[in-house]
Formats: sequence, C-alpha cells, structure tokens
Amino acid sequence: MVNCRMHGPFFNRKGDAGKMKKTDKKMLAVDLGASSGRVMAGSFDGEKISVEELHRFSNDPVTLGGTMYWDFLRLFHEIKQGLLKSKKYGKADSISVDTWGVDFGLLDAQGYLLENPVHYRDGRVNGMLEKSFALLDADRFYQITGTQFMEINTVFQLLYLAQNRKEFLDRADCMLMMPDLFHYFLCGEKCCEYSAASTTQLLNAVDKTWSKEVVEALGLPGNILLPVSPSGTPLSPLRTEIAQELGLEPMLVVAGAGHDTQCAMAAVPTQEKDFIFISCGTWSLFGTELPAPIITQDSRRLNIANEGGAGGRISFLKNIIGLWLVQESRRQWMREGKEYSFGELEKLAAKEAPFRSLIDPDAPEFVPAGDVPERIREFCRRTGQPVPETEGQIVRCIDESLALKYRLTLDEIRTCTGKDYPVIHMVGGGTQSGLLCQFTADACARPVCAGPVEATVYGNIALQLMAAGQIGSLSELRSIIAASEPVKKYEPEDAGAWTEAYERYRENIGRWEMAGKQRL
Repeated sequence: MVNCRMHGPFFNRKGDAGKMKKTDKKMLAVDLGASSGRVMAGSFDGEKISVEELHRFSNDPVTLGGTMYWDFLRLFHEIKQGLLKSKKYGKADSISVDTWGVDFGLLDAQGYLLENPVHYRDGRVNGMLEKSFALLDADRFYQITGTQFMEINTVFQLLYLAQNRKEFLDRADCMLMMPDLFHYFLCGEKCCEYSAASTTQLLNAVDKTWSKEVVEALGLPGNILLPVSPSGTPLSPLRTEIAQELGLEPMLVVAGAGHDTQCAMAAVPTQEKDFIFISCGTWSLFGTELPAPIITQDSRRLNIANEGGAGGRISFLKNIIGLWLVQESRRQWMREGKEYSFGELEKLAAKEAPFRSLIDPDAPEFVPAGDVPERIREFCRRTGQPVPETEGQIVRCIDESLALKYRLTLDEIRTCTGKDYPVIHMVGGGTQSGLLCQFTADACARPVCAGPVEATVYGNIALQLMAAGQIGSLSELRSIIAASEPVKKYEPEDAGAWTEAYERYRENIGRWEMAGKQRL
C-alpha cells in the first residue's frame, strides 16, 4: 500500500500562512454509531487536527414488551463519562454530537422525554411504505423530498404513530432527531439541525423546509416540527447542573452536522469538484456531493437520496447495508460459542474461492437483527447458488456482494449525473478491512483511496472549528483533513474476473429483487 495521490489542487495553505494562526482550540466530538459510541478529543494547531479517544462504549438496543428501543439514558450516561475523562485533556471550548439518521425522541411541553427513542430496526414500520403510497402518490412523494424510500425513515415511523398511537403523538410538543435530542439534554436548547432533518423524508429537498404537502397528506402533526437550522449552528453552553456535577468549566454545545454521514462527507480528503465517496461502517453510504439536488425520473427509478450536509451541500447517495452483515454474523457465531476478531474473519475469507455465492445486501431479510449467516444460506438456496457453510465463505460472500453492489450504485449515480469519477474515496471504519477496500477497487475498476478511518470524528471537530471561525470553507477543511491523516491507495486487480462477475451480478439482482417483492 502506498499513500494515495490526491487529484486536483489542494487549498493553497502556503499562500494563507499569514492568515493562519496557531490556536489552542480544543473540542469534544461525540460520535454515536449503530453499534458503538465514543467520546473523542480534538485539537487544532492551525495546520492539522489531532484526535484522541477518551471513552468508548457499546450501543446496545433493548427489546422490551416486543419493541426495540435505543437505550438513550445509558448513552447519555456514557457521554457524561466521556466528559469526566476529558478533564485530563484540559478545558474544552465546545462539544458536538453526531449520530445515525432517521430516529428521534418526542418531548412534552415541559421538555420531558415521553419514551425512549424506538430503534429503526423495530418491526413497527413494516407495511408503512405501502400505506403512505395510498395517501400520497409515490412519484409526487419523491418529487418533493428527493429521498430514497426506506421503511426505516422517520416519516414512516411517524405514520405508524399517527395510525396506531395517536394519543401518544398528541402528547408531544416537539420532535428532536437523535443528535438534537442529545444536544437538548446537554445544553437545554432545542434545535432541528439540517443534516439530521434531511434524513426524515419530510423536507422539501429544494427549499430545505418541512413539506406541508407531505405532512398533511399523511396526517402527521406539523406542530411538532421545529424550524430547520443550518449545520454548524452554535447553541447554548453546557447546562450548569451538568458542569457542576462533573466539575467542568463552561463549554459551548454546537449543532455541527448531526448526521454522522455528513460529518464523514465533510472530511473526505479531496479537492476534486466531482468525486465519489463511500462512508463505510454499519451502513455504506455511497454517493457524490452536489450544489443542488437531482430529482429526475432516473433518480426516482433508481431510488437515490438527496441528503443535506455542511454548507448547504447535497449528498446524492444511496444507503446500502454495509458491515452490519459481518457484525451481526460475528454476533451470531459468538452466540454459538465461536469467538472471532474481525481480522481473523477477514483472513478466513481471503482463503476462500472467489464468487462462489453472492447476495443482495439490501434484501429485506437482512435488515433485522438475528441469525444473518442462516439468512445468507437460505438466500443462496433460494437463488440456486452454492450454499456458504464456513465462516470464511460467509464473510467472502458478504464482502464480494458489497463490492459488486458498490459498482452497481456507481453506475446508477453516473447515469443520473452524467459524470465520470476516476477514483473512489472510502472513509470510515470499513477502511480497516483491506479485503473490502481491495474488492471495491477490483469491482469498480478504479483506485480506492481509503481513509481517514476517523472521518466522522474529524468532520465533527472540523465543523466545530468552522462554527468558531477557525476554518473558513469546506475546501479549507478538507485540505486540513488531508494533512492530518495519511490515506492508502488500492489499485484494481483481476479486471477480467471482476467484470464477468459484475455482469452476472447485475443480471441476477433484478430477478432477486422481483422475487423478493413477490414473497412480500
């Protein structure tokens, strides 16, 4: 592996040397993913950002009475433990929280949380997509929101409540997306930050405000929706009682980019105007950055989302189930008494024969938690493929299928934008899988520039610096990220074998999707 050679001229830092001053700005980034969370410390010396992990913890949903919840109270406790540990690091100037998208909490008029936020993998959303289309034409729905249809989206969770728990929804005074909910309990100020709001499928994609037409058509309470605030909005200082409890000096709470994908997007270390990125973790977010949304017949047919990000930019992307499949498989094997590290699983996969069996990672049976290896085996039986039996065969099947799904998505985005992309920028925890990075380069027939691993954290911290006036633009931000952590380059290999596999995959996935719809 070699350092990735960036395409396009970097921000000219030499020419701005006189403007850049040494700074002792320190900030805290709370990054909550679907399976784990951490509190990170960041500092900026005027040229580079340095990060240090202070506190890491698991994020385990809790099923109670047949409903899957996020354990919000425990997560808030863990954030406070991270704040305690930050004292050794020195006074922090600010803190910002980023999380996954779509989920939310409801507050009453006194500011009390009505119940723990429900997990997007909870079964309450089953069938809500179809019910919404009976109320609002699907094409019109997409034309307004420009959002990828996924049953996990906020709008379908709210539709369930409106149709099944109206009395509960009536008690709500406002809805806060997950990062905004944490910010509220940290500082006492309610805010609806743009990037998190854009995951709801309730925003008008063009004017970036709540769609009255969608709200009214679906019978949702528009009164619980707060005005949308730009990414990078400074809020209030940390609540006095929290500062006193933990022995902390005052720090500002900042609504940076609450959606973790948009933090990662901001941190893609490139100066290219047109680029492809993969934010790879539990989910794989595959897309490009645009100045304005693309809402066309092609983007509707291909179900591509327009999500909001820092600087009002648009991420034109698809949500693809990512390393969730490996994570959940590993959990199943642990339940069976077989302990594997992710590195060990990757070594086992590398030894297996290529293209033995493939899946559609986004098949609906792979969304819920549970025995993913058995579901993969059943998928292969049903589609007439060799059934993967060993752990290595399962992981190889997942990694190859993800890489081929990336290639399919790349072709779809190219169709919509009319642009080509000579390199793929892959960021996030998934870049630690050298096998997946290499497979992605092979499948897409393009170099993959992998890193930074901590893209979300870098983006979180850098957007706090922008809010503080320390960084002036996204271009400058990305130049700083590029200087802060090296990336690795993976060159495509075995072009013939992967091209042949892709052609077979592209033909098969259409049949698989049709068969899946018929089963449902």
